[in-house]
Amino acid sequence: MNVGNQELIGYLRQMIVIRHFEEKVDWLFARGKIMGTSHLCVGQEAIAVGACAALRTEDYITSNHRGHGHFIAKGGDPKKIMAEIFGKATGYCKGKGGTQHMCCTEVGHLGSNGITGGQIPIATGIAFAIKYNRESKVVICFLGDGATNQGIFHEALNMAALWKLPVVYVCENNRYAMSTPVQEGLSVEHIAERAAGYGMPGLIVDGNDPLAIKETVVRAVELAREGKGPSLVEAKTYRLLGHSKSDPRQYRTKEEEKAAWKNEPIRRFVDFLKKQKAIGDDELKKIEADVQAEIEAAVEYAENSPLPGLEVAFEDIFVYSNEAAQ
Repeated sequence: MNVGNQELIGYLRQMIVIRHFEEKVDWLFARGKIMGTSHLCVGQEAIAVGACAALRTEDYITSNHRGHGHFIAKGGDPKKIMAEIFGKATGYCKGKGGTQHMCCTEVGHLGSNGITGGQIPIATGIAFAIKYNRESKVVICFLGDGATNQGIFHEALNMAALWKLPVVYVCENNRYAMSTPVQEGLSVEHIAERAAGYGMPGLIVDGNDPLAIKETVVRAVELAREGKGPSLVEAKTYRLLGHSKSDPRQYRTKEEEKAAWKNEPIRRFVDFLKKQKAIGDDELKKIEADVQAEIEAAVEYAENSPLPGLEVAFEDIFVYSNEAAQ
């Protein structure tokens, strides 16, 4: 895949934005600046960036509880995402969605989801609507390895394959479903093997290589856009932090984590770009400084934003009425 230097640097910058954003959220939670919980995607940045790079602006994504990176990669504004996490009125969902339930139709992000696998039928339904309306759009559904053991995963994939829906299921196999190692919850060696049961392509890709991810997802997106149905992409990666902010990670060794940090996507991509002479140390330092300033500005924006009024509790509510439908 031919990619120019500026595009490569753009991918790197996006990954660094996601990394700094997540690390800042972790820092803020640790100091009681924001409440609730957080599920961070440190170590998985390449998947969000590579997969979203395969989409057009008008295409859609759905996401899971670990979704900040997907949102940023699809075009979300870190300031408004941070404000949503703070529960402020300037957030994407007016502070009502929080870290696990935010969306923005303008950039094609149709929602993260706090229910394991909850985004899978939503993505499948959106893909049905696209086909029904004869549009040339595609949906990417981001999910974790744990979600592939949910019943809805199998029902949705069967339906999507049966009706040849334009959806690509991108499984971020980060090796742990909370604390359960993936091999203890999987009856086959690779999650992608499950695709064969539904008659769709099952593709495996290095989840720490944004270019490999983009190339793989482009193939799947092209099939979907051509009316040839869905694909399941398994991106093998590693969750460098805990499942959530309260996870002490006692189920894995320090040696395992140390090896994973050596293979993390940003370090690897920087090394690749330097070998390609696409970036130098000075430009890299400038990117780091610019991103750091961007994230600090996002925190300042969130902290200075107002809390939502009580009236917003009764806004943006959908109620289906049989009487209204008749």
